[in-house]
Amino acid sequence: MKRLFRTQYDRKIAGICGGLAQYFSVDPTIIRLLAVILFFVTGFFPFIIGYIIAIFIIPNEEDVRD
Repeated sequence: MKRLFRTQYDRKIAGICGGLAQYFSVDPTIIRLLAVILFFVTGFFPFIIGYIIAIFIIPNEEDVRD
């Protein structure tokens, strides 16, 4: 079963985009570009709140792999 986690090795800020890329088996750059586009389309605030919530909800890779 696939698990969603925040990656420890492919992170720029908190590992959310790297973890999503591993979960969906796509290049992390694509996920990061989509995140930037979504950041501007939503008007900044909703995306930032969602990202902060994801930081607290999605576990770190080391917590999942143990």
